[in-house]
Amino acid sequence: MSPLNRLGLESSAYLRSHARNPVGWYPWCASALEHARATDKPILLSIGYAACHWCHVMAHESFEDASTAALMDELFVNIKVDREERPDLDRLYQLAQQLLTGRSGGWPLTMFLLPENQRPFFGGTYFPPVARLGLPAFRDLLRQVAAYYRSHVGELRASAAQVVAALEDLNPGIGAKQALDAGPLQQARERLERRFDRASGGFGSAPKFPQPAGLARLLRDWYRSAATGAPDLQALFMAGLTLTRMAEGGLFD
Repeated sequence: MSPLNRLGLESSAYLRSHARNPVGWYPWCASALEHARATDKPILLSIGYAACHWCHVMAHESFEDASTAALMDELFVNIKVDREERPDLDRLYQLAQQLLTGRSGGWPLTMFLLPENQRPFFGGTYFPPVARLGLPAFRDLLRQVAAYYRSHVGELRASAAQVVAALEDLNPGIGAKQALDAGPLQQARERLERRFDRASGGFGSAPKFPQPAGLARLLRDWYRSAATGAPDLQALFMAGLTLTRMAEGGLFD
């Protein structure tokens, strides 16, 4: 492996920040998936983004460690994904993680996938380098997952199929061809308003993270309606209050 791994030429700044990890990272691409099938190695999928604190912590503790990287490369095909570049993959595997573990998702998202079809069979979020806070050491987890895959692959395939069936129940019509209309954009607008915090701005409850895609959606809704007889002033208010509270709170990123 050269000093730069396969992420060195990616367009995502987050992926490029991992280009000098000793891990033989692939981006999500056909060659990575084909390599997993050819070698019959499960995929270790790590999803994060540039502003994620714990993503950087895990990168420093594990992905920059030569012995951990060697173990990852020995046992898995390792794929790094920027959630801001591939929100579709992030949403899919976040839901899968919640179904598999019964816990809320988050970042970094750490998922283990079957090599032949990328179906998830185990997952979690942050794992420390040594066991603590009820979490296993990352290297111990790697060995345990790889060993279980080798000895129980049929069981894992059945479990992964159940996860896929549950995801299809949550997303009826997934994969079916549908005519494009404004319905999904309207649903996104309504969901943002339901979760909007009218006192502190932002969406949902603490801890909150900046959500640039949601703010951009609201500003687009307002801009599109501004020249009509019914401008979406509520969308402008939600975006404006959120950005104001972020600035007042000292977040200047």
